[in-house]
Amino acid sequence: MSRNEIVGIVGSGFIGQSWAMLFASVGYKVHIYDVKAEQVSSALTNIKKQLHILENSGMLRGTLTAEQQFQCISAAASLKDCIKGAKYVQESVFEDLELKRKVFHEIDEVADAHTVLASSTSCIVPSKFTADLTHRENCIVAHPVNPPYYVPMVEVVPAPWTSKEVVTRTQAMMKEIGQSPVMFSREQPGFGLNRVQYAILNECNNMVKSGILSAEDVDILMKDGLGYRYAWMGPLETAHLNANGMEDYLNRYGPTMVSVSKDFAPVPLWTVPESQSLLSQMEQMVPEDKLPERREWRDARLIALAKLKKEMKELEKSGK
Repeated sequence: MSRNEIVGIVGSGFIGQSWAMLFASVGYKVHIYDVKAEQVSSALTNIKKQLHILENSGMLRGTLTAEQQFQCISAAASLKDCIKGAKYVQESVFEDLELKRKVFHEIDEVADAHTVLASSTSCIVPSKFTADLTHRENCIVAHPVNPPYYVPMVEVVPAPWTSKEVVTRTQAMMKEIGQSPVMFSREQPGFGLNRVQYAILNECNNMVKSGILSAEDVDILMKDGLGYRYAWMGPLETAHLNANGMEDYLNRYGPTMVSVSKDFAPVPLWTVPESQSLLSQMEQMVPEDKLPERREWRDARLIALAKLKKEMKELEKSGK
């Protein structure tokens, strides 16, 4: 059932729990550590619940049962116990630079020379918190999308000193657990996903702020428009297919794209005082007390989409 290889998870929040479930799906011995021991206990309870829900819905990954996968996961009493002998460590603490530096220094002090040391950071480039570590060549970013179990993309971002072997090993680990790694040749702030996401959000905010569109209509643009295509192919393939290839697309639409882009407003100030209209409209769309219920709604639909994608992939493999 469980293999002898160890994966350490540092941080037992939602992302840490998701990583634990993913690695357990292929039988790794997963050790979870958190500075607050009671949080690990709560995390294990939730993980067990989620694994059985996934099993009952037919979305459990891997060939092991939910109970077998849960038996692969255990709490570590200390950071040293968590990562001792580990093949791979995934840090998943809060998105705070000083905290990342502190945690990686502590990990570095007890890590084995061969262990891959990965961070779940969504925007902080790895050079900012790994520069003076003894094992800095083993450090890398593996940034998941929330929720990682249903959305498989992972950004793999090396620091300037990350070894090629660590990049290759991280890519292999992600593929092994069923994720879709996107490999960066070098680091840049925000990596890729958030740079694209922020470009979209900036224009959405500007259209709401200017009164051109309501927040609800902006969301319809994506969920009932672009999102239909982007759920199956990226923007570049979308453009490629919308014309007779990319060259034809550029010839047809290139000048218009440049002209429209020049009309974009400057990057908006993302502050509460500057965003009152947006905040008011979002509160009307999804009141704060309804957020937990809406998240459950979201996750149910992500599960359904993941299931459909899985079925479509199997059909493609069979040649149908």
